[in-house]
Amino acid sequence: MKLNFTKLTPSHEDFRKVKQLYMRAFPDEERAPFLMLVLKAKKKGVDFWTVRCDGQWAGMLYIVSRRDLSYIFYLAVSEECRGQGIGSAILRSARKLYKGRRLFLAIEELDRDAENYAERMKRRGFYLRNGFTELHRKLREGKVTYEILGTGGDVEAKEYEELMKNYAGSMLSKLFTMEFVDQ
Repeated sequence: MKLNFTKLTPSHEDFRKVKQLYMRAFPDEERAPFLMLVLKAKKKGVDFWTVRCDGQWAGMLYIVSRRDLSYIFYLAVSEECRGQGIGSAILRSARKLYKGRRLFLAIEELDRDAENYAERMKRRGFYLRNGFTELHRKLREGKVTYEILGTGGDVEAKEYEELMKNYAGSMLSKLFTMEFVDQ
């Protein structure tokens, strides 16, 4: 399995596929405006990857970095490629690409009353099998609370705030509630 990561631009042949996957893979309340993601990807420390596996388009990865910290904002594998180990391969490649950095991500918290509880358990298991560990923190973005998983070390609330302020800018940061909550 050979993966190829290419920076996504509006003129890239995968652009439409990535946008459609993004809209299908993430619920409305978990999605940032796609145009914002594309525009912010022009900034230093923001990588919007389209991923191909053995030449076939396979998915997307969006990572925001600051100092030695990298936040996996979005990872999605196309429906046609799921169940083939591509998600795990993307994570292994990401760990190599961002070697020496603390890498973290946010997943929906485990809520037994959630309609998609089984899916949440499966997703959490996937990340734990792929080397991520519990950081014993939660993240609240708007009305959604997430569990934080990471590799390479802990992430402090202040570091997250700085990363997001650097990414979104001070004006945009004030419009959204994004805060760490210790468990």
